[in-house]
Amino acid sequence: MPLLLQALLLLMKHPKDLAIKDFTYELPEQRIARYPLAERDQSKLLVYKAGLIEESIYAKLDEFIPPETLLVFNNTKVVEARLLFHKPTGGSIELFCLEPHEQYGDITTAMLQKEKVLWKCLVGGAKKWKNEPLVKLINSDGNDYTLNAKRIEKINDYYLIEYSWNNASLSFAEVLHHAGAIPLPPYLNRNVEESDKERYQTIYAKYDGSVAAPTAGLHFTDTLFKKLSDKNIKRDFVTLHVGAGTFKPVKSNTMQEHEMHAEFIDVNKTLIETLVQSLDKDIVAVGTTSMRTIESLYWMGVKIMGGENQNDITLTQWEAYELATANISAKEALLALLSWMDERKLDRLITKTQIIIAPGYTFKIATGLVTNFHQPQSTLLLLVAALVGDDWKKIYEYALTHDFRFLSYGDGCLLWGKERRE
Repeated sequence: MPLLLQALLLLMKHPKDLAIKDFTYELPEQRIARYPLAERDQSKLLVYKAGLIEESIYAKLDEFIPPETLLVFNNTKVVEARLLFHKPTGGSIELFCLEPHEQYGDITTAMLQKEKVLWKCLVGGAKKWKNEPLVKLINSDGNDYTLNAKRIEKINDYYLIEYSWNNASLSFAEVLHHAGAIPLPPYLNRNVEESDKERYQTIYAKYDGSVAAPTAGLHFTDTLFKKLSDKNIKRDFVTLHVGAGTFKPVKSNTMQEHEMHAEFIDVNKTLIETLVQSLDKDIVAVGTTSMRTIESLYWMGVKIMGGENQNDITLTQWEAYELATANISAKEALLALLSWMDERKLDRLITKTQIIIAPGYTFKIATGLVTNFHQPQSTLLLLVAALVGDDWKKIYEYALTHDFRFLSYGDGCLLWGKERRE
């Protein structure tokens, strides 16, 4: 790396020093979409490229993406993570399933557990819950069985809960499907309705594990997929199970005091190979979760090349910035990751990432992003600002003044990065 570039990097403000108040805007309540449109791909689409803004709809997304571009989707599936138990005394306790205990290694394994499982949960009405087990009667295919919840211990702001059920044929994912409710984002301020079971899932959702939808993908339909394929726009999938931390507000003055949520990723070896083959073309992440996943893969490869504790390639919050002085190309890093997987005879990479992408970050894999409009002072808005620079203000101002609908069920945008990848 040239000495001048190294000096400039040292002079740049580290994302730790960013003040979250600089990433806010006024979001009127009436701009928040409480419900999705009747047709997924009729949502409005803002297209940003090189400082210019166009307006269209998702059904015409193919018109704004070059042939041979690779679109990367997150195929995680939202689980019915809210469980309501009624006490014999008449009170109610709500358990919100966050993530499995560390003993399972990954979410998919935990979701497939039979008869018993340990889960980290938020508890609504915890003060009313002594130590008695909670019991919920469930009906599955005409057969009744019971789901029990036992409080094991309190850890920080969550509880470790042991769930057990007396139907050995059902996995925990199936139990949640019968007993739980979809956890809509809190800012929708409404109860779950029957239509949400379908509309708060992407049409390609496959692997149970998220407590929030990768909402950028909610706009895609089979018709749109065909139009993209007809133009030779390719697609592939990663799995990042979205945790409740995605809604965690930034309460600290600077980002240094904010703890980014860690999330499970599950990536096939073939996806990494496809990324390598696509590095001379555009790679567009559909959603911030897909973006965080593919960018994390680069830094995991860099860690491997660094030779430190190669059995642990999990990515912590600020690690990408600490490793940024390494002059390693995207191809080198991804090939190192593939070699690491080959040595361990792995076809899937299952690990955790806590990466925070904020202004000051240099994108290594992605050149563009399809995403919804995010809350003020959120880590998701920081990611957008990292991609387009200060123009995020112009983009959001345009959306607010041109009747775009915001947040999970709202409209979205196609954003091209301000710089090409290195």
